[in-house]
Amino acid sequence: MPSKKSANIPSVYNIPTEIPFLDILASGITNRYQDQNNPLSLAKVLILLPTRRACRTLRKIFLKHTKGQAILLPKMVPIGDIDENIIQLSSLATSDFKIKHEILPSIGDIKRRLLLTKLLQESLKKERIVTERSYNIPVDRIVRLAGELSELLDQVQTERLDFANLINLVPNDYATHWQLTLEFLSVLTGSWPKLLAQEEAIDPVDRWNQILSACLVEWKKHQPISPIIAAGSTGSIPATVDLLSVISRLPHGAVVLPGLDSNLDEKSWSLLEPSHPQYGLKKTLTHIGISRKGVSPWVKNIKPPSYIQSRSKLVSMALTPASETVNWSKDQVTDQKSLKDFTRIDCMNSDEEAGVIALIMRSVLNDKNNSRTVALVTPDRNLARRVTSALARWDLLVEDSGGIPLSETAPAIFFRLTAEMALSDTTSLPLLSVLKHQLAACGFSKTELNQLVQELEIKFLRGSRNTLHLQSLASEIHLKSKTDSNGLERLVTMIDFISSSVSPFRKTLNGPPQLLSKFIIEHIRFTELLAKSDLLEGKDRLWQGDAASILSDLMTELIETGQILGAVAGNQYLNLINSLFSGHTVPSGQDSHPRLAILGPLESRLHSYDVMILGGLNEGTWPNAPDPDPWMSRPMRSDFGLSQPERRTGLSAHDFTQALGAPQVFLTRSQRVDGAPTVPTRWLTRLEFFIKLKKINQNNVINDGFQWLQWHRSLSFTESKSSTNIFPKTVPPKPTPPLEARPRKLSVTEIETWMRDPYSIYAKHILGLRALVPIDYTPDPSDYGNIVHSILHTFLRKNPSGPLPEKAIDEILDIGKSALSQVRSFPTLWSFWSKRFEKIAPWFIEMENSRREQILTSYPEKTGSLLLNGPAGLFEITARADRINHLKNGKLEIIDFKTGSIPRDLEVKAGFSPQLPLEAAIAINGNFKDVPKGTVITLEFWRLSGGNDPGTISSVGGEFPEDLANDAKEGLQKLINSFDDPHTPYESRPRADVAPRFSDYEHLARVKEWSETVLQNEKIR
Repeated sequence: MPSKKSANIPSVYNIPTEIPFLDILASGITNRYQDQNNPLSLAKVLILLPTRRACRTLRKIFLKHTKGQAILLPKMVPIGDIDENIIQLSSLATSDFKIKHEILPSIGDIKRRLLLTKLLQESLKKERIVTERSYNIPVDRIVRLAGELSELLDQVQTERLDFANLINLVPNDYATHWQLTLEFLSVLTGSWPKLLAQEEAIDPVDRWNQILSACLVEWKKHQPISPIIAAGSTGSIPATVDLLSVISRLPHGAVVLPGLDSNLDEKSWSLLEPSHPQYGLKKTLTHIGISRKGVSPWVKNIKPPSYIQSRSKLVSMALTPASETVNWSKDQVTDQKSLKDFTRIDCMNSDEEAGVIALIMRSVLNDKNNSRTVALVTPDRNLARRVTSALARWDLLVEDSGGIPLSETAPAIFFRLTAEMALSDTTSLPLLSVLKHQLAACGFSKTELNQLVQELEIKFLRGSRNTLHLQSLASEIHLKSKTDSNGLERLVTMIDFISSSVSPFRKTLNGPPQLLSKFIIEHIRFTELLAKSDLLEGKDRLWQGDAASILSDLMTELIETGQILGAVAGNQYLNLINSLFSGHTVPSGQDSHPRLAILGPLESRLHSYDVMILGGLNEGTWPNAPDPDPWMSRPMRSDFGLSQPERRTGLSAHDFTQALGAPQVFLTRSQRVDGAPTVPTRWLTRLEFFIKLKKINQNNVINDGFQWLQWHRSLSFTESKSSTNIFPKTVPPKPTPPLEARPRKLSVTEIETWMRDPYSIYAKHILGLRALVPIDYTPDPSDYGNIVHSILHTFLRKNPSGPLPEKAIDEILDIGKSALSQVRSFPTLWSFWSKRFEKIAPWFIEMENSRREQILTSYPEKTGSLLLNGPAGLFEITARADRINHLKNGKLEIIDFKTGSIPRDLEVKAGFSPQLPLEAAIAINGNFKDVPKGTVITLEFWRLSGGNDPGTISSVGGEFPEDLANDAKEGLQKLINSFDDPHTPYESRPRADVAPRFSDYEHLARVKEWSETVLQNEKIR
């Protein structure tokens, strides 16, 4: 053990950025304090570190350094976890520290939020500074506001400020709404200490401050004889700086700083601003009372690779204070080695950035050296999640120091879904969301439940059922079970189980306001019932794993403290629970790869990896843009004494420079995020400008980045052999099924589909695929068209010939009213469609009256067919004509009703809209049921819009519609002949200019993928 030193000389050391901090820290501690003959020698050492992760990592490093020897390791404690026991163990005090200082316990997070919520509610009712509308703010919003107030309390106590000083702020200096907020905040914070006193507790940060203050007093009076080392802290918190100052003067104390820059000249050091990466360390040294020159290296004679030293010097000069950038041209930093293993990658968007990062991480694992490690460092949680997802393509699990939000874990999602189901006025989506969750079982095996849910969905929940309730659904299933030959007994059992399980919880939610604990107890009971399987109780399935454990603790605490809020309305319960879930995270990393990590900037500060990827390097992301503060504006924060955003920027800058000390570094950013253009982070811009100014060759930096982008894109897309076709070679599908599988019967509307998109015919008739009706389906324009068709069909069937009755308009309107009643449960649609039809009806009657004298009989909705010979045999086309008029002169006219757009005349003549011409061909052959054979003289589209112009009539085929019919028949014959060749493929949209506007099979044909490829490659050509 080193000899005892003078208390007036602080022991402050530095581990530079270029060498692994924790490894060198462990090495220095071992060299200083380990006695090879005493396995207990290291156990006397107390090491204080910034984070729990740093403690875990250092423990592993010590085990590696001891090479399997049986020794007791030093005590490693996060600074934030210092408590009375740690102080007592490290002190020479003879009395009990806890009794001596009598520090109250800290209040729990949930209890504090609920108490603050109650205080906010009461203050809103009392104070004149709010409007009448403020009294009705939902409780969940007040809970969120209480959470933000908790953060403000922590910030104020961390900075050792006093809310009593709010009185010193001058209200007239601020905008009116901030004056009101200031007045409200003064009243609120004045009441909070009294409330804490009643609870016999204090705020967590206040307690930590008191413990550290007592610790300093104790260590000054009873100096520890064992070594105490504070390592890795930059001293960003006042209480921590005091702790570092005292430890540095203990007989066996030492402070080890991370990344103190020795490259900065003294003038630059004296001009440091809060946003500079070294500003925090400078303040810490000033507080301790030591100059930068007085800081010693923790371990001497360790030289990192020269290129890393050159890189550190380059970074130091590039980030020099703004006033000193005029001296850049004088600096002699031109070492070309400074950019070795240093790569910048500018990606198009966040998806590409995540993919490139994942590829780099995967490639490190593929190195011949199987010990290399890699970490992504980013404050961007969205990017971290994207990278985690991208690594899954190689079945790689990565530890993410940011954890997973509790609200995104399976137990919490299931918990939320069951509440949504109980609160919902409808059944379909909420019920299916619960039943399809991995934790749902309802007393069945998971396999059987999945089968029952599929049956329930297909038979009962798909379609227009927006008013279906659970009780009516159960009644419908019971009724159908009596007549269904397939048997629905198990489905009846399941729906009865769900109905009986949800009933008590739903009754509680719909009843009078209750204590939060009452809702939670009923909610847990209901959720556990739905989680019950055929083998395990619900509680045994629901409460398994880390996420379930955290959720369980949260629910237990809410049951114990929920009475603080008093009675809560049931309709506010779900939003309240969601608000209380926020801020809770679940550790990730179980079964993760040991050589991969995703870290936040703080967690990465002391950790060393062979490859460091700094991601999300855009302004507003790194450094983070300050979050809006609902309690204090920036001027108010400054006047009150709270630190400004520039201070946080300086801390972020230090974390950034620390990560640049790795052997290999990648800097990545997205040029667009969520579709919006981005700006590179200020540090990246500084580096780029400095490198260009010093004319350092950065070809490798850029070329290597481009190479990684190319590799990523080649993974995502299969490149064509053609050098010009750089976009994905995703081609349209061209299936060629055998002749016996090809359809021999199609309708005239399907003939149009066959012409425009053969793949849809393949999917429908050969694969047998049909689109399912959406859940909770809302009627669309096609349904309106069907309703209008049915109205006209009913009217024409009642009045097939002769003059129309005197009250024909009333008759058709009555038919319309009856037909449209099926959409009465959609009031907006019903009103809109009814008004449209009320315009169509008189126009239609007027047209009928003008034509009736020429019509012998009108045939609505008549079916017909036509057989054609193909190489593979007979082919049948079928049709249902909207209306065929048999005229008194023996001729026929065929009418097609359209409520939407009608085909262009050019499309009809070209054969791409062959419906009317083919119906004419069927009529010419006399193949419409009950319709006499005759010459077709008219083919018409009646467009029934119901707008300002209620209807229009468009003729096709001119004076010779039979010629058009013959052309369509010949074209169809050629189509049949072509597809009777087994080599003819069913292509997807062979001609883009006539492709259908909509297809149920578009996603199956992957149209968006290959059409984008074709478009991009055409642009290149």
